[in-house]
Amino acid sequence: MESTENKVIISCAVTGSVHTPSMSPYLPLTPDEIATQAVDAAQAGAAILHLHARNPLDGSPTADPAVFDQFVPRIRAATDAVINITTGGSTRMTLEDRLAYPLKAQPEMCSLNMGSMNFSIHPAARKIHDWRHAWERPYIEGMEDLIFRNTFRDIKHILKVLGEDCGTRFEFECYDVGHLYNLAHFVDEGLIKGPLFIQAIFGILGGLGPDPENLYVMRSTADRLFGRKGYRFSVLGAGRHQMPLLTMGAVMGGHVRVGLEDSLYLGKGELATSCAEQVRKIRRILQELSLPVASPAEARAMLGLKGSDKVAF
Repeated sequence: MESTENKVIISCAVTGSVHTPSMSPYLPLTPDEIATQAVDAAQAGAAILHLHARNPLDGSPTADPAVFDQFVPRIRAATDAVINITTGGSTRMTLEDRLAYPLKAQPEMCSLNMGSMNFSIHPAARKIHDWRHAWERPYIEGMEDLIFRNTFRDIKHILKVLGEDCGTRFEFECYDVGHLYNLAHFVDEGLIKGPLFIQAIFGILGGLGPDPENLYVMRSTADRLFGRKGYRFSVLGAGRHQMPLLTMGAVMGGHVRVGLEDSLYLGKGELATSCAEQVRKIRRILQELSLPVASPAEARAMLGLKGSDKVAF
C-alpha cells in the first residue's frame, strides 16, 4: 500500500436524526433509500459511512435494531466502506436506546459525542409552512428545551462496552473546545488509545460557530493536547458552511465529512439530490488541491480499525 501521509478520508453521514422529511425530498428515509444512498456515496469516494435509522412509515428517527438490520448488512455486502454506527441517535433517545444496535452489530467504528450539550435547530421551524408529517414540527420546535446527554460516566460506559469489549473504535465528535479536553481526560485515564479520529463540528446551535478562526482554535488545541501525530483531524461544517469549512480543513491537513445529515444543500439555494453529489463535489475540490482521497482499506490502516471481517452483521 502506498503512503497515506497526505491522503484525505471522506466520511459521509447519510441521513442523521436532525433533518425532517419536509426539509428535502431527497433525504433518505426508508431502508432502501438509506442503503442506496450509502452505497452510491461509497462508490463516489466515501471511505466511511456514518449511519442512523429512520422509521420507514414516517421518517422519524429510530434506534430499533430491526430497522438497522434492514439496511446495514446490505451496505456491507455492496461496498468495502467502513460502516460507522451512531451512538448519538437523537436527543429523545436514552443511552440504552442509542447503544442497542451498536452492541448488536459490534461495528468497526461508532460515533461518540464527547460531552452533554444544547443541540438545536429549532429556528428552522419558522421557515417551514407545509409539514409532511404531524411529528415534525413539535420535534424541531421541541429541541429548544432539550439537551443531548453524554456525561463522563456515559462516555466511560460506551468506551467499555463498545471499545474494550467489542473492539470498536470511535469517531470522537467534538462540538466545542471543552470536548477536546474531555477527550484528553479519557486519554490520560488510559481509557482511550490512539490513533484518535477527531471530528470537529462547527455551525450547530449550542456548539462552536462556523467562523474560520474556530477551526484554527480546534486544530491548534488538538495539537497541544495530543501532538500532531497523535490524532487524525476531520471537519464537519453544518448547513451552508459545509464546503467552505471542509476546504479549509483539508488545506490544514484534515479529513472531511459530508452527507445529508450535515447539510441538505449542494450550493447556495440548491438542494443536494443525494449524498453522492456532495461526495463528488468535495472530491473534486480535493483533487484541485492535489490532495488524494483515501480508500476504505487505507482509512482502516490510518485509524487502526479491526476490519470488516470482525463485525457481527
